Amino acid sequence: MNNRRDFIKTISIGGALTAIAGTSVIASETNSKVSIKDLDTGLQLKICLQEGVAPGATLTEKLDFIEANGVVGFEVWGGGLSERVTEIQKALQNRKITLGAICAGFKGWLIAQDEKNRKECMDTSKEILAAAGALGSYGMILVPGFNGQQPSFATVEARAMLIDQLKELGEYALQHKTTVILEPLNREEAWFLRQVSDAASICRDVNSAGVTCMGDFWHMTREETSDMGAFISGGKYLNHVHIASRKTRNTPGEDEGDNYVEGFKGLKMLNYQHHVSFECGSKGDKKVVIPAALKLLREQWKMA
Repeated sequence: MNNRRDFIKTISIGGALTAIAGTSVIASETNSKVSIKDLDTGLQLKICLQEGVAPGATLTEKLDFIEANGVVGFEVWGGGLSERVTEIQKALQNRKITLGAICAGFKGWLIAQDEKNRKECMDTSKEILAAAGALGSYGMILVPGFNGQQPSFATVEARAMLIDQLKELGEYALQHKTTVILEPLNREEAWFLRQVSDAASICRDVNSAGVTCMGDFWHMTREETSDMGAFISGGKYLNHVHIASRKTRNTPGEDEGDNYVEGFKGLKMLNYQHHVSFECGSKGDKKVVIPAALKLLREQWKMA
């Protein structure tokens, strides 16, 4: 999987709300009108940086930068994670930083026609989930299959097979007090799972608290008609968010017109509690463009 492509190189509102009736977002039983202002009381934007995004030559330097800039989350690569548990635990001691999601790192893929590839994905995913649980991470990001991972089953067969496997993975995740997080990708990277609503429907059919989903602003730019609608469609299953600039997948704000306000409105409607994590490259000096991005996102969160 080329280290998640080298880990990114080290609707009306009413209709949408109706679609998620029954989730924790709104007390739909009362059928009352709830404003975004009412929903986001005290809700904080919890920004997270991936290990490959944070500047610094060492883990300590990266975490120092994160902490100094008021970032509260840290996202790491899943490959080899079981061997890094102690290192990461020690590095996070006495810091105001929590581990967010674990970014992939598994081998194989779950919708492969070859059983060996499916088994490899199940086995390596379980290893990462166990490490994620030990580190207090709320989930491991999972992509069912990339475009280049062939041969794969067709849509109907792939979905049925995926649900069966996720039931097992979800229960395993719960045993380790974490979750699987399905990530939809854009069509240039994956053919099977491309929208947040599709991921949420799979979560619904698996029917396990151990299987959740996420949204990624970069992929959503290409696949969704509305950032707000996409997040709302994730409903109670939405468990993580990735963010990057809208045109080039660099640091937010490095592309002209980068705007996330509508997506943030959706997150506020969901009373979203987890991280918005940078998965992006950088055109400029990270020590300059990341603080600028943090300022931009915090301003847009207030506008939402």
